[in-house]
Amino acid sequence: MNYPGRIGKLQAKLRRKKIDALLVSQPENRRYLSGYQGGDHGIGETSGVLIILSSGPVYLLTDFRYRLQAEKDVPWATVLIYRKGLLKLLTGLLPELKVSSLGFESHYTLHSTAIKMQDRLAKKGVMLVPTVELIEKMRIIKDEEEIECIRASVRLNEDVFQEIFPAISKKQSEIEVALAIESLMRRKGAESASFDSIVATGKNGSLPHAVPGTDHIKPNRGLTIDMGLILRGYCSDMTRNFVPGKAGKKYIKLHRLVRKAQLSGMEGIRAGVTGREVDRKARGIIEAAGYGSNFGHGLGHGVGLAVHEEPRLSPLSGKKLKAGMIVTVEPGIYIPGWGGIRLENMVVVRRDGYENLNSDMTWLDI
Repeated sequence: MNYPGRIGKLQAKLRRKKIDALLVSQPENRRYLSGYQGGDHGIGETSGVLIILSSGPVYLLTDFRYRLQAEKDVPWATVLIYRKGLLKLLTGLLPELKVSSLGFESHYTLHSTAIKMQDRLAKKGVMLVPTVELIEKMRIIKDEEEIECIRASVRLNEDVFQEIFPAISKKQSEIEVALAIESLMRRKGAESASFDSIVATGKNGSLPHAVPGTDHIKPNRGLTIDMGLILRGYCSDMTRNFVPGKAGKKYIKLHRLVRKAQLSGMEGIRAGVTGREVDRKARGIIEAAGYGSNFGHGLGHGVGLAVHEEPRLSPLSGKKLKAGMIVTVEPGIYIPGWGGIRLENMVVVRRDGYENLNSDMTWLDI
């Protein structure tokens, strides 16, 4: 990955905003800029932060647990170990680096942490400057190396599904299928699942984000599987809906309707259109069939180092798509007491159209 190029672009942004340095703590942003793979255990505990000067070297600050990982992942950065806490190290380091204004990720940093930093750093002549999504805006458009990483993640995700699919039976519960999926992901080389897998049988499919439980797979009823994995840092996200056994007339009708909406949405994607326009193409088909109130979420979202990121495909999104963006297209119909159908592919926005990263798996179509 072109980490120096990414850091150079960020440094130019900092100079324009007259910010001496940026404290990078958001895990995906940290990895985007450096390749550092240390894992955080929630927003209140970090495996390290980056200090990006507006001009000059990059610093990675971490503790003893992650020293070897940091030195391995980011050999070109200056790795500093804090033994008495991150804030103690910052209060000594920033004045040495002649930093008088320190940007921080206000959309990610805890309010209590920001207050504590401000109190301590102000005594050293350092002013905190809140920033919003400086790096996320860079991450929206993927270069071809990133697209290839995501393509490989999608391919592996599909391999896992195709191996799991023939073994699904009524003897299994939803949670057993979910565990089998995530176990196979790891055995095939994924870093982890990109989110908790969704497995919903029968009426449970009416919950868009159903939590797998102890219900056993119901024969002749719809089954929703929403799954994704992380490979080389990049996420995949795919939903498949099918019937173990024989599908009824209502299921067949609604599955075909959702598939038609998905295809229409994908065909509407190209650089220059808004997320709202793409959403409308798919949503209009579902609304015309009388199921508009059963499709209550946006059509899709961006995917990259995070499984949910910008851009969005929704009635609220007036931003224009640009070549290199990657989005999901996932229309759905959810009927309480009956079930639900959602179909999800990932596509790359291209100048004159789109590239579908998923194989269509027409053997699942009805």
